[in-house]
Formats: sequence, C-alpha cells, structure tokens
Amino acid sequence: MKYKNIGSELFVKNRKKFANKMNTGSIAIFHSNNEMPRNGDAHHKFKQNSDIFYLTGVDQEDTALVIFPDCPNPAYREMLFIKETSETIAVWDGAKLTPEEAKDQTGVMSVFWHHEFWNTIHAIILMADNIYVNLNENDRFPNKVSYNGIEVAHQLKRTYPSHNLLRSAPILTSLRTIKEPEEIALIKEATRITKIGLDKILKYTKPGVKEYEIEAELIYEFTRNRATGFSFEPIVASGKNACVLHYLENNDEVKDGDLILCDFGVEYANYCSDITRCFPANGKFSTRQKEVYNAVLNVHKAARGFMTIGKTLPSYHEEVCGVMSEELIKLGLITRNDVKQNPQAFSKYFMHGTSHHLGLDVHDVMHRYESTFEVGNVLTIEPGIYIPEEGIGVRIENDVHITASGLEDFMEDFPIEVDEIEAAMNS
Repeated sequence: MKYKNIGSELFVKNRKKFANKMNTGSIAIFHSNNEMPRNGDAHHKFKQNSDIFYLTGVDQEDTALVIFPDCPNPAYREMLFIKETSETIAVWDGAKLTPEEAKDQTGVMSVFWHHEFWNTIHAIILMADNIYVNLNENDRFPNKVSYNGIEVAHQLKRTYPSHNLLRSAPILTSLRTIKEPEEIALIKEATRITKIGLDKILKYTKPGVKEYEIEAELIYEFTRNRATGFSFEPIVASGKNACVLHYLENNDEVKDGDLILCDFGVEYANYCSDITRCFPANGKFSTRQKEVYNAVLNVHKAARGFMTIGKTLPSYHEEVCGVMSEELIKLGLITRNDVKQNPQAFSKYFMHGTSHHLGLDVHDVMHRYESTFEVGNVLTIEPGIYIPEEGIGVRIENDVHITASGLEDFMEDFPIEVDEIEAAMNS
C-alpha cells in the first residue's frame, strides 16, 4: 500500500472495544470483501471491507477475523485467516502477508491460512451459543448484489441452525462513530493531501480547460502524496452542471463566467476526506455569484454553531434550514409568505442534508438517526444553494471533529472566503 504503516495498537484497541460489547458465550465472524469482476478476466481494484479494516488493518482479499472472548482455549479467542501466497501469486500479483507480518500488523497472534477457515472454525463455533454476523446495514445500500458477509451469514444459518445469529452492525456503528486519536491523525493526513489538490486546481483553472483536466490535476497530486486515490467519484461541475447533485461526467469545457463546483475527497489508509469548494473560472466572482456564495457561507458558519454535543442530526438540520430560508428570502428566490404556507419551501433550492459522518467511508456509519452528537464524531458541514434557471450551484463543505472544547475544523486553513479564493486563483 502507498500509505505508511499504521501499527497494530489501533486495531488491538478496536477489537477489545468490540469484544467488551459482545454477549456472553458469543463468537463474531468477519470476512473481507469479494474481489469484484469487471469483464473478461479483469477485476475492479480491490477495496477492503471497512469493518474488517477497522478491526485488523489488513488490506488484502481473502481475509477473515474471528473474535471469541469466552473461548475455553485462549489460542482461539482471536483468530486471523489470511491468503496463502503461492509462487504463481507472488510472480503475477506480488506476495501477500506472511503470518509473521500479519501478527505484527494486527496484533492477532493466532494466524491461519484462509483456505483452512471452515475446517478450523467448526469445532470452535460449537463452543459458542451465539454467532455475530457482519452485514452491510447502511440504509442507503440497495442490496441488489450479493456480497461476502451475507453469503457467510447464509452458510452459518444453514450449517448451525440451532445457534442464535446476532448483528455486529449495531456494535460497530456505535464504536466507529467515535474516532480514536490514531484515526483522527489519518483523517487529518487525508485532509492535508486534499489541500494540496485544492491549491493546485485553484491556480490551474481558467476558461477553456475541461472539467476532466481539473480532475486529472487532483489525482496527480493525491497519488504523489501517497493517497490511495479519490475517496469517491469526484464532481467537477461547471455552470449549470453544478445544479446536478451527483454530476459525474466531468466532460464539459469550462467557460468564461462559469462558477465551478468541485466536490472531491482523498482516501488515505482507507480513511476519507470530503470537501466542496466553488470558484469562478476567470478568477473573479460576478456580483450574483458572490451573493449566492456568501449566502451559502453564512449558512455554513451558522451550522458550525449549531453542531453541539447532545444535539441530534434531525434537530441540527432543522435549525440549519431555518437560516437557509432566511438567506433564500434575501436572494429573492422565495418569499416569507412562501415559507408561511410551506415551511419546506427552501427545499426547491436546498434539497439535501447538511452533514454526514466521515471516516472509513465517506458516508460513514451512524449508530442511529436520532443519535446525539458526541465527542469524537467527525462530520461534514455542507449546505448548498442550486439555481438551475441561473446556472449557479454553490455548495461549501468542510470536515470537522467534535471535541470537548468545541469544533475542530480540519480545513480551517483552506481558502473559503470570496477574497481568499480569488487571491489563491490569481497568485
């Protein structure tokens, strides 16, 4: 991997936290993601299952983890199964982790080959009353394709029908939303690299460049700074394209007078950043662009003040939308009477959430929608205004960390004010 070695301390700590929340007499089983086929004999680039990375730090396919705190045999209380390197694999794809390397990287002392999993685990499962299975419980997941976690769960249910199957997701979501200091450091590194990319495209962009050329400048800077790549498919949307929330084509020419919305992030050691900035193609905001931009920035600043410990995401968003309504009235997009008749009148121009959790996934796990903000949460703040009839779309997004003393903004030194953006583009 391009990123620097993380060390085992984080993963030892994470497994201990998970084990402490397990029911007595339970075993938990986790598997890596499948390698996903493309066409012919090609595969998509492998992406590790976030939960198994959180618990082990192993970033390769054919990996399984077993946690059984109450196992009578101490050697089986933590077990790691990894892919055995053959001569063919070593020649064609490079050697995989050795057992010694796996022990050093994860802190798990009982390491086996992945092909030994089912034969090894059978007798151990029989010592347990409950089996925790690891499923993708993200409420946005369409569940149209099978994946390793659900296939393993089905096999366990068929083979051990008298065992109770339990969900690991509620435990992991409660743990993963509270970031350890090591995780904060990795996210900060992702945001550090993000700023390098942002500084580059602010200087690079001018009328006549293509959206995909801006995208290319970003991935160049990310790769040369040891990032895995983008943390999600980047949005480089000029002019009216910025009013398409998930615009991914990135194939239009940037025209003089366009405002460009760039929403992108860095993945470093599987941890993500997520930023959105808007800037004028010619380096100077028009009067109307500045009005809309500053309206969004006013909402962004207000949202920072609303994000406080103990508040729920829905109540926070409701407060943000109140400020957004006022800004839209000032811009002449809606009237006070519109709001009186329909409190959701703002949604014509602001139709998405203000914030989401951030971590191993860009839209990171959230314990429950009604959960309150806590110390250790990392979230985005990203209000926006989209006016298709004017060809203007503005979103401003920063990544923040909730601490006991207030918000830590990972992007505090990024250009965000109109004059800061213009100065960066014209320096």
